[in-house]
Amino acid sequence: MKKFIDKLKNIWSIEELRKRIIYTLLLVLAYRVGCNITLPGINPSGLDQSGPGGILGLFNMFSGGAFSRASIFALGVMPYISASIFMQLAGIVIPQIAKMQKEDSGRRKINSYTRYLTVIVTAFQASAYVAYLRSPQYISSITPDISTFMFWLSTVVVLTAGTLFVMWMGEKITDRGIGNGTSLIIMVGILARLPESLMQEFQSKNVAGAGGLLILLVEMAVFIAVIVGLILLTQGVRKIPLNYARRIIGNASSTNELSGSRDFIPLKVNSAGVMPIIFAQAMMFIPTVFTGFTTNEKAAGFVQALSDNRSFWYNLVYAIMVIAFTYFYTALIFNPTEMADNLKRNNSFIPGVKPGEDTANYIATIMDRITLPGAFFLAIAGILPGIASVMNVKSGFASFFGGTSMLIGVGVILDTLQQVESYLLMNHYDGLMKTGRITGRSAATGSATRSSVSA
Repeated sequence: MKKFIDKLKNIWSIEELRKRIIYTLLLVLAYRVGCNITLPGINPSGLDQSGPGGILGLFNMFSGGAFSRASIFALGVMPYISASIFMQLAGIVIPQIAKMQKEDSGRRKINSYTRYLTVIVTAFQASAYVAYLRSPQYISSITPDISTFMFWLSTVVVLTAGTLFVMWMGEKITDRGIGNGTSLIIMVGILARLPESLMQEFQSKNVAGAGGLLILLVEMAVFIAVIVGLILLTQGVRKIPLNYARRIIGNASSTNELSGSRDFIPLKVNSAGVMPIIFAQAMMFIPTVFTGFTTNEKAAGFVQALSDNRSFWYNLVYAIMVIAFTYFYTALIFNPTEMADNLKRNNSFIPGVKPGEDTANYIATIMDRITLPGAFFLAIAGILPGIASVMNVKSGFASFFGGTSMLIGVGVILDTLQQVESYLLMNHYDGLMKTGRITGRSAATGSATRSSVSA
């Protein structure tokens, strides 16, 4: 405990780090306050606080419950993320955008395009949200004396302004705070549900015949084990050693040697991150659309099974889709040919492998091999909430047993702690861990431009 307090004192003693932490906390507090401010023309008492299900439940989770509260931040930062993903995928299929992504001026233009696209996406989603609020479930919460057009106009304007403000806060946290602002805002919204979910689980177990505190302690032990497993999955890398060509300077020869993390290529076991789980969840919501379109009992039962995260078929199909999307998304973001070219330009090579095409094939083979166990572990993490629900864990707390919630939470916390540790080491303090440095999602990306820069 004394060492932990000393670490906190060291963190607080670094002026720049202290200012960044305070700045981040203030913006996060502003975001959480905004999540509880209801839209104009909405009566909060008439809202269903339990939240929607299906794909809308996923939006509600990312917005920290602001979606179900009809908050001014109801759409959260999801429109900005959607626009960012679109621009990222556009860079893969459009050569002009791919070229812009490699230049500083081009990246600034892409950021501007992403913001403009965010406004368009938010306006469409805000219009859909107005239609959702006018559904029978929520129509009673709308003020009766407000006209339909004025309610639509005010809601679209406020939601668009709210999303842009959240986007601005995320960018400011990244620039002047600590951690990645957008990811941090999502994580705060997700983890904001943890205390309430834990309290509901405690109340459900603290009744006659429910097992009492012993069952709750077992669940907490499993919960901690899941967190440890997700940390291992996030930090796991395969290191490919590098050698550097010898340079002749006058009559002397010198070897351009690198030390530390720059003498190998770190290939992540889970390069795709949380995206395969998000894609698979979105696909698994499709069967719910066809539930009412069949009269065959067997077909209806099968569709119903694919809509229940407690069923065997749901978890089987879900796991297969996570594995497939892991390979698909890794293939989109990982380019072994470009990595091999970067190594060749920087006079570095993999021992025993010829530069060029052979290096690209070697890296691609290694990546395919390590992606398989990473995909399997990611699939297990994805179906753990369903397994926890089968074991009589309440759905709110079960969602933290892996899945999107904890993967995002673990990844963002590791990234933030990595930045804090960097400040400690730069100011000649010990790191946060004795056994080694913390490796976040951005520390081992497998990018050749980062791991093969000549000294």
